[in-house]
Amino acid sequence: MMQNKSTEITVGMFVAAGIAALFMLAMKVSNLAEFTDETGYQVIAEFENIGGLKVRSPVTMAGVRVGRVADISLSSENYTAQVTINLYGKFDKIPTDTSASIYTAGLLGEQYISFEAGAEEEFLQNGDVIDLTQPALVLEQVIGQFLFSKAEGE
Repeated sequence: MMQNKSTEITVGMFVAAGIAALFMLAMKVSNLAEFTDETGYQVIAEFENIGGLKVRSPVTMAGVRVGRVADISLSSENYTAQVTINLYGKFDKIPTDTSASIYTAGLLGEQYISFEAGAEEEFLQNGDVIDLTQPALVLEQVIGQFLFSKAEGE
């Protein structure tokens, strides 16, 4: 009887550990695992095409995560995608002439924004707009252009 209870307790602990591991994995995959109370600032970038970019997508600079996408909306003035970016406070020395490009992590991975630093001596502030942007590369368009160029060559 005593061994039966200890077996049940051991199995219960393994099940609880498995559920906790699945929960942590789900949080990591959904980009909710980063709970940061760090204060920062917001900047806006306008793109012609954002592809599959999502809210909470990472924003990097030289491979270092410097922020996250906070909001995505459509500009009613020029019909471009307006992306609001939360930048972490410790990255307050990003030049104002920084460019923003949308890339894909791997062949079929998630999309993210990458900053390329400019040479300006003034730095981005809360509410600034990043003017130099490069839209997402849409795989279907690239394949279509490749097939079209092959068909013209024949």
